[in-house]
Amino acid sequence: MKKKALAAMMAAVLAVGMVSAVSVQAGVEDETLVVGFDAEYPPFGYMNDDGEYVGFDLDLAQMVCDNLGWELVKTPINWDSKDTELNSGNIDCIWNGFTINGREDDYTWSEPYLNNEQVIVVAADSGIESLEDLAGKNVVVQAASAALDALNNEDNADLTASFASLTEIADYNTAFMNIDSGAADAVAVDVGVAKYQLSQREEGAYVILDETIQSEQYGIGFALGNEELCDIVWTEVVKLYESGAVDELAEQYDVDGICIGDSLATEADAE
Repeated sequence: MKKKALAAMMAAVLAVGMVSAVSVQAGVEDETLVVGFDAEYPPFGYMNDDGEYVGFDLDLAQMVCDNLGWELVKTPINWDSKDTELNSGNIDCIWNGFTINGREDDYTWSEPYLNNEQVIVVAADSGIESLEDLAGKNVVVQAASAALDALNNEDNADLTASFASLTEIADYNTAFMNIDSGAADAVAVDVGVAKYQLSQREEGAYVILDETIQSEQYGIGFALGNEELCDIVWTEVVKLYESGAVDELAEQYDVDGICIGDSLATEADAE
């Protein structure tokens, strides 16, 4: 009986190993890149008026695949389930304004491609002008987001403790609806997303506080051990940067903070 149990256990372990190996190599072998993204995260990934998934990150992924002669599969995911999707092999990478900081050991990362900040957005007539003014206020933030991680960071413990409440929501459209209805006083969000959201709404209705919660960097996250696919994709991103295509795309989507050149300079200094 014990031998049978041991054999079953070993078979299960081998099966897990095989699944892991398949998921790590799949993108390279079938020349397909399956990108997992939050479909409500403009300007990095979202559905446009024509019903197509677009955005700075998705368009850049498309350029990479075009250069490689690969197929790009854009796969909207529940952001809370991103790790399950990646580790199960349903997606090859997470490429959607994905923060490296605090997750360095959880994924195989590309080099950083964008410097980002976490900020607070409030209604222009709220009377809130600083982080200190958030004391006793109701703040909302997207679940499993970098903004939530920032607020839960020890460096921001006093700030978060000062809130009347911190509520996790599914998406930023809901966040702004909560502000409009008075259910929330502020939303914590990436600055790029904040700028996009404000550009789509009544001019002057909202403001971004000058003080930032945290600075961070975006990267492309692959499953641990998937260095081969990561290197292939990143090599193409660098080529696109050197050709000027990345800066052109950033201008199209009004994205600031491209830092690929910083990574290249660091590598050159190391050599």
